[in-house]
Order: sequence, then C-alpha cells, then structure tokens
Amino acid sequence: MIPRRKQLRRMRRRAGARLVAARSRLMTRFFIPRRVGTTARLDYAAVLDGQTVNLHAELPATMRDVREAEILLGRRSRTFQVPARIHTDREGRLLMSAAVLLGAAVGGASVTPGRWKMRLRVRSGRGSRTLPLLLVEHTTPVRGSTGPMKYAPLTADRYRLGRTLRGDARLVCVEAEPAAEVVNVYLEHARIEVDLRVLGTDAGRPWAELVAAGRSVECPLAEVEPGVWRLRAPLAEMLPSTDRAEHWNVMVHTDGHPPLRLARRLHDVRTPERVFAMRKIQVSPVRGTLMTIQPRYTPAGNFRFTCGRGSGAE
Repeated sequence: MIPRRKQLRRMRRRAGARLVAARSRLMTRFFIPRRVGTTARLDYAAVLDGQTVNLHAELPATMRDVREAEILLGRRSRTFQVPARIHTDREGRLLMSAAVLLGAAVGGASVTPGRWKMRLRVRSGRGSRTLPLLLVEHTTPVRGSTGPMKYAPLTADRYRLGRTLRGDARLVCVEAEPAAEVVNVYLEHARIEVDLRVLGTDAGRPWAELVAAGRSVECPLAEVEPGVWRLRAPLAEMLPSTDRAEHWNVMVHTDGHPPLRLARRLHDVRTPERVFAMRKIQVSPVRGTLMTIQPRYTPAGNFRFTCGRGSGAE
C-alpha cells in the first residue's frame, strides 16, 4: 500500500512539473514576444526589505508627453494607487520608477493574502491609459553575505512577484505562518534573558519549554511590552548531567497551537550563526560548580543554548 502511494505521489509531481514547463514555454515563446513594445516592460522588479516592491520599466516607444503615472495594485473590488516617477534616459527612452510599500503596519498598502494585479496608469494631456507591466524574466538577486528579505520584518507576511500566463507581473501575498521570533538577547553576569514575539497566531498566555536530550524545563514568560515576552534562562536547571555539552532548544507554547521553536528568521543574512554570534560566558548556577553557556543560532536560524561543565569562557 505504501509503495503504491509513493508511486502516485511521484506521478503527480512529474505531471505537475510537465505542466509548469509547458506553461513556461507558452508564456516565453508565444505571449511575451508578441507583447513587447505594447506594454510597460519591466527591466527590474524585486521585493526589497521584505515589504517594498521596487519597479523600473520602459514604456512603449509610441508614448509621448506622459506627465503623471501611478501603479495600480488591485484584487477583486479593492485597488491601491501608488505614485510613480516618469523620466527619460540619455537614449531618449521613456522610463518609469516606483517603490510600493506593503502592509498596513508600516503605513503601506494593506494588501491581503492572495494574488494582486499590477498595472501602470499614465496620463498625458486630458487622457489616461492603463498598461500591463510585462515581466520578461525575474530579477536575479546579487550573491553576497546578505540576500533578499523573505518576510516582512514586523508581521512576517511574505510578498513575492509572480507572472500570469501572458507574462504580466503580479504580487502574491502569503499570510504569516505561526512562529516565535527572537527580538533581543541580554547577556549579564549570572543572568541571561531573551525577548521574543509570537507571530501568525494569537499568543494568548504563552509559556516556554527548554528541551535537551531527554530533559525539559518549563519556564514562564513575562510580557514586558505589548506583544513582547521575556524569558529568563533557568541556569541552575540547565547544568549538564555529564561532561558532554548539552544543547537546549526553546519551544514556545501558545493557546490552541502546537509548540513553536524559537528562532530568528526575519532578516536578510545568509549565515545567521556567524553574523549573530554571541559570546560564551561562565556562570556558577550551583554552589561550587562552574558552567559555560553560549546562546547561539543554527544555520537555519533556530535559537539554542549550548551548556558545558567547567571553565573555558571566551
């Protein structure tokens, strides 16, 4: 029975891949070549800082005397208008630039989950015209120590650019998934505290659980400001039971949702374990006993405490 299910899943994946490939060929070989020159062709389109859509496009050569322009962001009966800038380059091409801020939390367009049409409306004289924004190819982010922000930094909602079958650019908004996000870590003598937020779900009255191999410790959370909760590490209960180091992961429990692993993911850093590295300190949680402890992030951004017996603090 199980092999049969695996075979069906493989068949579905293959069928899906073939459908995507056929759609891509139809778009790039048929629709896009026929629409270049009659639409606003995007030379650059990307979501920067997780919540701002940056657009640069070339307008059709037949257009003249364009005075004003704006980006129309619409879905069903809702439409947002964002001003765009029209300018001419040295070669005489008519260009458009715009930055569309997203999310009501930061004063931007309050888009909701789903697919949103993106168009350009231009005005010349007394008339106006609405043009599709043709996305010939996706903008490739520059490789480096940082990359594009995948999530909005305040809400953890995700915005990305997609294309219709005809090649028109569209915005896709995905609501934040439940997560526990590190806000700050405080390292003091004989005390470590962590501030965190709960995103994508109602936190209710959350509490934390520190989990190591075969061990767990429950910890209360104190709300220090609206939506921000503080965890004080129970150092005396984190002393390793052997001479080997122990890694404590933090699980945040909320009302009506499975435990959330505490992490730091609302950033554009490719190596959080290096960039957000924290020092190791030495404490004496039990009289006559020394322990080294280091808050740290895994390559995936998960937060943990690494504890070891004895000295060796950095």
